[in-house]
Amino acid sequence: MELFDLTGRKALVTGGSRGLGQGMAEGLLKAGADVAIVSSSDTIFSAAEALGQAAGQPVHPIQADLSDRAQLRRAFDEGLEKLGGLDILVVNHGIQRRFPAKDFPVEEWDEILEVNLTSMFLLNQLAGRVMLAQGHGKIINVASLLSFSGGFTVPAYAAAKGGVAQLTKALANEWARRGVNVNAIAPGYMVTDSTAALMADPVRNREISVRIPAGRWGQPEDLQGIVIFLASDASNYVHGAVIPVDGGWMGR
Repeated sequence: MELFDLTGRKALVTGGSRGLGQGMAEGLLKAGADVAIVSSSDTIFSAAEALGQAAGQPVHPIQADLSDRAQLRRAFDEGLEKLGGLDILVVNHGIQRRFPAKDFPVEEWDEILEVNLTSMFLLNQLAGRVMLAQGHGKIINVASLLSFSGGFTVPAYAAAKGGVAQLTKALANEWARRGVNVNAIAPGYMVTDSTAALMADPVRNREISVRIPAGRWGQPEDLQGIVIFLASDASNYVHGAVIPVDGGWMGR
C-alpha cells in the first residue's frame, strides 16, 4: 500500500501528549513517519517515551505553551531541527471554556481565540513557508462539529472552530497549486479527558449517544485512518476539505 506509506516523512503533531493528538501521532508512527509531539504539559516526555517504545523508534518531545507566540516559534523551530525537516503538520491543540453567551468573559474569549485559531494560523504559516519552498507538504488542522453548528455556552470555541474551517479553505486556495495540501478533520463526540464530564452526565450522554448512527462515541484510534490518508500520497488531490469523523452524527 505505497499510497499510504509515510516511511521517512517528518511529522509535527501539536497536542500530542494525550487524547486525539496522541492517537493521531500513533497512527503516523504506524505508517512509518518520524514524529515530534508538542504539549505544554509535563506529561509530554513520558508520552513521547511510551509512543516511541510502542513504535520501536524515538519520538521527539517538545514542551511549549502555544498561547505564547515566542514559545510557539521556538517549538516549531525545535521540531524542524529534531526532525531534520517537515513534511506533515497536524495542529490539534486547543482549550475550552463554558459560560452563557451573555456572561462570557472577554478575557476567556481572547484566550480561546488565541489558542484555538491564531496559534493555528501561525503554525500553518510557518509550516507553509517550509513546504512551499520544498514544493510539497501536508497540513492537517483539527476542526470540530462546531465548525458546522453553534453549540451551547461555547461561543468562543464555536467561533474559533468555524474559523479553523475557513482558514483551512483559504490556505488551500493559495497553496494547492504549489504542492501543499491543507485539510481539516472534524472529530465528533470522542472519549477523551476533555469529554469526561459530558460522558458522566447520564442525560447528556444519552442525548448524544442516541443521535450517533454508529451507536458509540469515538476513540482516539478512530482518527488514525483519516490522519494517515491526509498525510499520505493517497490524498494528493484533496484540498480544503473539512472531513467529519463522527460516527455519522452530521448525517443524522
